[in-house]
Amino acid sequence: MTQPFELPHFYMPHPARLNPHVDEARAHSTAWAREMGMLEGSGVWEQADLDAHDYGLLCACTHPDCDGPALSLITDWYVWVFFFDDHFLEKYKRTQDRVGGKAHLDRLPLFMPLEPGAPVPEPGNPVEAGLADLWARTVPAMSADWRRRFAVATEHLLNESLWELSNINEGRIANPVEYIEMRRKVGGAPWSAGLVEYATAEVPAAVAGTRPLRVLMETFSDAVHLRNDLFSYQREVEDEGELSNGVLVLETFFGCTTQEAADLVNDVLTSRLHQFEHTAFTEVPAVALEQGLTPAETAAVAAYAKGLQDWQAGGHEWHMRSSRYMNENARPGPSWQTLTGPGTSAADVGALLARAAAERLRPYRHVPYRKVGPSVIPDIRMPFPLSLSQALEGSRRHLLEWSHRMGILGEGVWDEDKLAGCDLPLCAAGLDPDATQEQLDLASGWLAFGTYGDDYYPLVHGHRRDLAAARLTTARLSACMPLDGEEVPPPANAMERSLIDLWARTTAGMTPEQRRPLRTAVDKMTESWVWELSNQIQNRVPDPVDYLEMRRATFGSDLTLGLCRAGHGPAVPPEVYRTGPVRSLENAAIDFACLLNDVFSYQKEIEFEGEMHNAVLVVQNFFGIDYATALPVVADLVNQRMRQFEHVVEHELPVVYDDFQLPEEARAVMRGYVTDLQNWMAGILNWHRSVDRYKDEYLSGRVHGFLQHRSPAPPVLV
Repeated sequence: MTQPFELPHFYMPHPARLNPHVDEARAHSTAWAREMGMLEGSGVWEQADLDAHDYGLLCACTHPDCDGPALSLITDWYVWVFFFDDHFLEKYKRTQDRVGGKAHLDRLPLFMPLEPGAPVPEPGNPVEAGLADLWARTVPAMSADWRRRFAVATEHLLNESLWELSNINEGRIANPVEYIEMRRKVGGAPWSAGLVEYATAEVPAAVAGTRPLRVLMETFSDAVHLRNDLFSYQREVEDEGELSNGVLVLETFFGCTTQEAADLVNDVLTSRLHQFEHTAFTEVPAVALEQGLTPAETAAVAAYAKGLQDWQAGGHEWHMRSSRYMNENARPGPSWQTLTGPGTSAADVGALLARAAAERLRPYRHVPYRKVGPSVIPDIRMPFPLSLSQALEGSRRHLLEWSHRMGILGEGVWDEDKLAGCDLPLCAAGLDPDATQEQLDLASGWLAFGTYGDDYYPLVHGHRRDLAAARLTTARLSACMPLDGEEVPPPANAMERSLIDLWARTTAGMTPEQRRPLRTAVDKMTESWVWELSNQIQNRVPDPVDYLEMRRATFGSDLTLGLCRAGHGPAVPPEVYRTGPVRSLENAAIDFACLLNDVFSYQKEIEFEGEMHNAVLVVQNFFGIDYATALPVVADLVNQRMRQFEHVVEHELPVVYDDFQLPEEARAVMRGYVTDLQNWMAGILNWHRSVDRYKDEYLSGRVHGFLQHRSPAPPVLV
């Protein structure tokens, strides 16, 4: 069969190495698979299938340094996960049996009890038998924290197969943002990262949930999955009718040829590997220092990062050799060694290395404060009506008085004109059209705090290039939000004073457990401002995937959603909010608002503020295109996110309601939540269209920097 495209030149800086225990792992996994019932008689695999796939080689390449027993156990895990995938394909995807597929998936978590030795049901098929055996053999060597994380990753891997099945049933191809999110869970690379810990060293719990470690895992995941999409396109798309493939997603989204889409996927793959390296060399050492890790713990994190690199190199090598994938004309080693075979000239090597260097330097070449002219506003899809709270005028008066009282207008960052140009009560009035005066005053205050902070960090800390002061500011802000009566430090500036006031008014009737998610949401927002500041100091434009995910944090999305959910009560189980469809619904709404903001704020940020955290600029920088070409790409993504929201409401939420057998009370609460998000998007679009903050005539008449004669003193670092 003719290949649909030529495989691209892959960036692979680390050579693959082979574990010497490969034959031991092959023999053990074959005997184990037969014992579990995965071979003859399973209706899925025969011995020839297992031999051709050669999972022993995969694991020996991806885990080159572990001992024989560990390699055999890891190989058994991979035999199981690939058998699960093929079993699910044969039994449920090909027959499009969602009900049977869900019943199958619902039983599997029962075989992963968090307490070692806890009883499990009697296995009813090879997938259950394999999982029960593997879990019992693996968990005694690992901590409770690892068991919890690995069980969650395994459940995501299993349950999100329903998302793939639903898309096949609907004949629907995901958009790029949705695809990257869901592919991480379906593709299983976070699960693979857990086994890297088993093979190398367990990540200390103190840093396992931090951004640097999360980014290591996510960039590793994205690179693994995108590489797999390139090699598996022919099998998945042409043979199996699969729609969850990155090449197909970009081919559809951009309307380009398959070869162009494949090359673009490889560009994103390379960018994710560069992000991995940047995080490993800059952010991971810093977080180890901040968290006070011991030398042994720091060495464990380093071993884990190296293990992820080994997996990348080994996984690539296996893809080039396995009969499971399209690998005709694949290069057997690093591309700079085999571009033209014997006789490769120094010029060829130099040209390839020059291209790699240019790609690595691309994020740092942005020239700030370029004159770009007024932002062009494209057509934005908005199917939901706008309503405004009747308390709007009262909140405008209240916010002005409150801002003076908090000191927000006295630090040289904002004045009354800038506050009026934001008109944050207008935004709040659209977000919650049923708000009372007190509720709208509080919501306007939160918007003012978030918007002021977003302006404050780059102006105050970025102006001084003082990342340490920014981190200390963030830590002090977290201390302004007590969970259970802790002493609050005396406020040192307007941000602390306003947060203390907002926190007290918002959480007065909450329990400590109800306050915790809200504080986490504020912490996530303020910590993301430090991430932006770090990029600003480096003059680094983030890569598209990292930008979109961090943009949700810088926009304060979790804070907004937490406030929306605060009144839902116990009618809706928390598990519902953790489902893929509900997270997809929320992320679609959040991305719509974030990307919309980037479209409107392009001139303000690029020309007047020297900012680089803007989706239009990120697209320009990544693809090497101009503003006029990048803007339609972002605008299309804005509208795609709105369509994604509508799709989830119409097709996916009803399935969630049925899956959880929600009573009518809970369904009514969820319908109200959908309405809240619809109001949120309509209100934000109306606000952007109405306020002066982003208009050329307003921006051109302002002084951009500290207000004259009112530059704030250095922050109090005590």
